[in-house]
Amino acid sequence: MTELTSSNRTINPRALPRTHRQTGRVRHAVGYVLLCLVALLFVSPLIYMVATSLKPSADVFTTPPTLWGSSIEWGNYAQAFTYLPFARFILNGVFVAAAGTAINVAVAVLSGYAFSRLRWRGRNTVFILFLATLMIPQDVLVIPMYVMMQGFGWVDTFQALIIPWAFTALGAFLVRQFFLTVPQELDDAARVDGAGAIRTFFSVMLPLARPTMAVLAVFSFIAYWNSFLWPLVIVNDVEARGTIPLGLQQFFGQQGSEWNLVMAASVISMLPTVILLILLQKHLVKGIVTSGLGGR
Repeated sequence: MTELTSSNRTINPRALPRTHRQTGRVRHAVGYVLLCLVALLFVSPLIYMVATSLKPSADVFTTPPTLWGSSIEWGNYAQAFTYLPFARFILNGVFVAAAGTAINVAVAVLSGYAFSRLRWRGRNTVFILFLATLMIPQDVLVIPMYVMMQGFGWVDTFQALIIPWAFTALGAFLVRQFFLTVPQELDDAARVDGAGAIRTFFSVMLPLARPTMAVLAVFSFIAYWNSFLWPLVIVNDVEARGTIPLGLQQFFGQQGSEWNLVMAASVISMLPTVILLILLQKHLVKGIVTSGLGGR
């Protein structure tokens, strides 16, 4: 039995009054019940989405509504790929999200290192101006960004989907906050060994920043993967360069909507982000704590 230690003495939980122990158990039980209810509240839309994706088309809207249909139609997932070129939308989304995430992480790591470890005139002023761009909503930037892409001749191209949003102040801020927690003695030791700023960055700082880079990679990938407004504006040929959100919109046509196929496609679209979170979950916990997002 674990003992509780106070400032003056050690207390054995068995020595506590019986009423105190019962009250503690009741509180734990009530806490677990509340957590289960909250978890069920958040998971219930996902359960409904999966259940609807397995229903026949005639059972989607029934009176009274039911969670499961008269039969389980696994063929809805295969039909989602034949109803529209959904595989093309997935490949486009993976390419755009992966390329944008790679550029975003690379730029954030370099700029975060420059803002935190290198000394140059006007560093703090430039960082404040850079950080102030976070207050500008992306919706406001859509029109001037479209005009800029039109001037470059990039309308309806993959580079227009990737480049404009690959340079964000949030990534630089997260990496800078982490580098500020790294002791300065590591830089001094590397300098004594003859390493310059570039070698110190690649040999010392970059390996330490892997958890923070994982957090930034997940945030960036999800942002690209779920982006809808900018692809809707910049993409003309949806079947050739459309991403997942634009592909899901194509299921809603003038002849009606196949909701069971929409739900099946939605379940498929969740898989890449779920797999990414599972693969990086160990780095995410550590990265959130060390990058300034853990409430410290």
